[in-house]
Amino acid sequence: MSPHLINRVTVLGTGLIGGSFALALRKYTTGMHISAWDRPDVVREAQTRGAVDEAFSGELAPALQNADLIYLALPIAATIDLLPEIARHAPSPALVTDACSTKVRIAQAAAEVFPGEKGPLFLGGHPMAGRELAGIAHADADLFRENAYALIAESAETVVAGLKARAASVEEAGTTHDPRIAAFVKILEKIGARPLWLGAPQHDYAVGLASHLPQLAAVALASFLYDRLDENGLPITLAGPGLRDSLRLAGSPYSTWRDIVLTNQEVLSAALDLFARRLDELREKLATRELEADFDAANELYKLLRGL
Repeated sequence: MSPHLINRVTVLGTGLIGGSFALALRKYTTGMHISAWDRPDVVREAQTRGAVDEAFSGELAPALQNADLIYLALPIAATIDLLPEIARHAPSPALVTDACSTKVRIAQAAAEVFPGEKGPLFLGGHPMAGRELAGIAHADADLFRENAYALIAESAETVVAGLKARAASVEEAGTTHDPRIAAFVKILEKIGARPLWLGAPQHDYAVGLASHLPQLAAVALASFLYDRLDENGLPITLAGPGLRDSLRLAGSPYSTWRDIVLTNQEVLSAALDLFARRLDELREKLATRELEADFDAANELYKLLRGL
């Protein structure tokens, strides 16, 4: 399916993710007209960086006119609030997709306002890429390269098809029923992302463990150490690069994570309980050689991550 079904893109929110998506389109696609909607200072910077052709602020409707693809890169709460207005003003042939870090609430909200195949179509998404520093100043055209990009399927059959299609073409993963989705998948492949189909609950469970829990663990460790700084800066003055690597996520602002935590509370609460039990188990093993098995498991997981 030709990606040329999508020639005009409007990016709502040109921070780290939205700005990086616009820059990626500029670098890896041709003939694409890119518009942006955000605060005046933010869209001006996006224009200065050459990420967008046209900038909008204030009223949303003008930014959506003639768009083939509407890419929502806003916080979760703002995305949910704007979905009804986007559904009213988006052109009927348009594909609307989001980049939010949790999907169940987004999918529920979108299902209530988007008409389906006879109007603008909504597709949930989540690029598994980011940095601890937010904003257009840190946007990067290569942010998505070689990283998974979650696409939210409406049915279990699509998820199964997506898993099978990873060895072939992801276009076979339930996307052929609508050419707009197939065209978007082609764009994702062009910018170097690895599309992966899964259900919204499955997504929120997976990222709760693989992304959100590590963030909270980094926050807990960093705040624990901060509370124990003495007048000489110890223990941090003796910290090596290992601690900086371990606490990279601690540089993320709460404003980035507020909506994520609030919309994935059940998964995170259960994950924190299980993680706390694992810490208790480690403490009980401190004086035994049984701790070696935990190190071995950790080493194996590290190897898996390096191979992704």
